[in-house]
Amino acid sequence: MDIVVGVTGGIAAYKAVQVVRLLVKAGHEVTVVPTPDALRFVGAPTWEAVSRHPVTTSVHDDVARVRHVALGQGADLVVIAPATANTIARMAAGIADNLLGTTLLATEAPVVIAPAMHAEMWRHPATQANIRTLVERGVRLVGPAAGELAGGDSGPGRMSEPEEIVDDALRAVAPRDLAGMRVAVSAGGTREPIDPVRFLGNRSSGRQGAALAAEAAARGAQVILVAANVSADVLAGARHPNVEVRPVATAAELGDAMREAAASADVVIMAAAVADYRPKTAADQKLTKEDGVLERIELVENEDIVAGLAASRPEGQTVVSFAAETNADASARRERAARKRERKGVDLLVVNRADAEHGFEKADNAVEIIGEGGAVAASAEGSKREVARAIWDAVTVRRTPR
Repeated sequence: MDIVVGVTGGIAAYKAVQVVRLLVKAGHEVTVVPTPDALRFVGAPTWEAVSRHPVTTSVHDDVARVRHVALGQGADLVVIAPATANTIARMAAGIADNLLGTTLLATEAPVVIAPAMHAEMWRHPATQANIRTLVERGVRLVGPAAGELAGGDSGPGRMSEPEEIVDDALRAVAPRDLAGMRVAVSAGGTREPIDPVRFLGNRSSGRQGAALAAEAAARGAQVILVAANVSADVLAGARHPNVEVRPVATAAELGDAMREAAASADVVIMAAAVADYRPKTAADQKLTKEDGVLERIELVENEDIVAGLAASRPEGQTVVSFAAETNADASARRERAARKRERKGVDLLVVNRADAEHGFEKADNAVEIIGEGGAVAASAEGSKREVARAIWDAVTVRRTPR
């Protein structure tokens, strides 16, 4: 989406940097429109660095493109964070004497504001009247929260946290095509212990699974995210009231957790990278070279979790699996993916490239979604949230009655 983030002149402007960062990280194109006063708190170079777009406050810049109108016309969403009492008053009155004001008048996109000011200013009858006016026009509020304010005061007027602002803002424009659905998603990579300090595993970070969970929740689903060895910062990307995280470590634990979650799910997506083998026995003490066993570890095959889920699925359930491929030949990847889809019995198989720019431990991914007969149902390349969006689009098409 194309998102405009308006930043106004309050101390909470420093928190808006994280708002922009989270939106960019989620795969959106973000243009920051600060007021001149906002630049006294956070400078233009910071906004340009985090948004990856040039920043200006003037209606006289880029006149040939009529930028003061084009920004609002092209926006899918406008977020004002922080929204000061002054800006709220100007919005209510329709004042447009700077770039943010003209953008707001020129847009028909949803507008979300995160008020931030001292408690007395928030409670003032003029501010409350302005807020009522904006709400009646369809503007959506996030906060303000009650808490410590600048100068040591406390009370209502604190800007909501960036994660909450982003969640609420995206909820305002997200399709609700998964509302009422229950979803089970696995993420990360399993680890099979050799001894207390060593394991067999893989390089999966869990970012794609976390993005799938976050996207499903934003679109209205109730999500169980089974996370195999996923770090806290990656899981933070899936933080949502509709997402329940169940941590696991080994393939056996992941299998048990997914069977439990899948029992009542409408859609199951196995995005986790599951170890194909595990040591036949795991030592309870650290093995050493003197033991002479490290070079001869006997392995046994782990169960094929997704094949088992597909074989025992309840009627109407959709099952999606992943396959990471390093083959540079696209047709060879598709042929292998088609065979794997048939063998596992899943509805859709997402084949993702694992190379220097995509896949494990990378911010971006590139996938093809293989459907019936080996046909490519969809493809996507970009951030893992963008890829998640494409996967859920393919799932909804698959589930739509013909």
